[in-house]
Amino acid sequence: MSLGPVMMDLEATKISRTELELLQNPLVGGVILFTRNFESIDQITELVKQIHSARSPHLLVAIDHEGGRVQRFHEGFTRLPPANVFGKMYKHDADRARKTAEQCGWLLAAELRAIGIDFSFAPVLDLAHGVSGVIGDRAYHARPDVVATLAYASMHGMLRAGMHAVGKHFPGHGAVAEDSHLALPVDHRELAVLLKEDIVPFAKMIANDLSGIMPAHVIYDKVDNKPAGYSTIWLQDILRSKLHFQGVIFSDDLSMEAAGVAGGYGSRAQQALQAGCDMVLVCNHPEGVEEVLEHLQGYNNPTSQMRLIRMHGKRDISYAELRNSYDWKQVSAMIAELDQSPWMEMDV
Repeated sequence: MSLGPVMMDLEATKISRTELELLQNPLVGGVILFTRNFESIDQITELVKQIHSARSPHLLVAIDHEGGRVQRFHEGFTRLPPANVFGKMYKHDADRARKTAEQCGWLLAAELRAIGIDFSFAPVLDLAHGVSGVIGDRAYHARPDVVATLAYASMHGMLRAGMHAVGKHFPGHGAVAEDSHLALPVDHRELAVLLKEDIVPFAKMIANDLSGIMPAHVIYDKVDNKPAGYSTIWLQDILRSKLHFQGVIFSDDLSMEAAGVAGGYGSRAQQALQAGCDMVLVCNHPEGVEEVLEHLQGYNNPTSQMRLIRMHGKRDISYAELRNSYDWKQVSAMIAELDQSPWMEMDV
């Protein structure tokens, strides 16, 4: 059975009978985990194992685990700093910032791979324009070249641990004040400006074989009247054709308020896939998942299936093996110390 185009979530720390049936639906291709799914290291490891065993090839298991405000699991995991810590460090010591970002990327991925998770939706490639509360310290820096440099270092570390990276939120969420979880933001800048600024980190990461991208639920009205995740102009003409991106395009969560512009859940999924997404996320709305699966009956995209299969994690290692390794002990201690470092107080 191939991987389908839908990524769903789970309600608790175990898979219910209804959820197991959904996981075996050929239109499902992955599961995204949240804090509510975590009880202990042993429990989450077993949960991921059960998700993987539900299908062959195994379903993708993903998570939003960036560091700072967006870190789903805590107990048993190193507390990771927000991305802007590395941007602040870069101003004073660029070489150290690159090396530390690479080590943090490795640590992020190694700890998740040790419990079986395939990938995280990271790194954030948005620019720190200083107007977006939802992005805020999740962005590395205001300068596109610095964001690209630090994000590449993070991706290199993630790959070293056996995990592919997913850059977000294309073509850039950092210049709008509205939170797309709660409203539909509109960015009024011209395409030429976006290409010189916010799109630069995406273009540079694509040139370095970025595996996945998540578009923003933002309208860029000088380019298209649809949010980027529903736009063939953004996903096909610009991302695929102009920027030559060959990896996976994941929709942002279709349950977000900004996604509602496309109608019901079935319509949202259909429009995102038609625009060019390979996989759509439906989170925190079980009825929405069922509506999407019903609406997409008969859907088949072999090209997307080939892209998705590449997102499986590599370099399996157990949690105990990782924690006993010299590399983990050194890197974890160093990253944890960043919480008390002067970089946390410096302005970019």
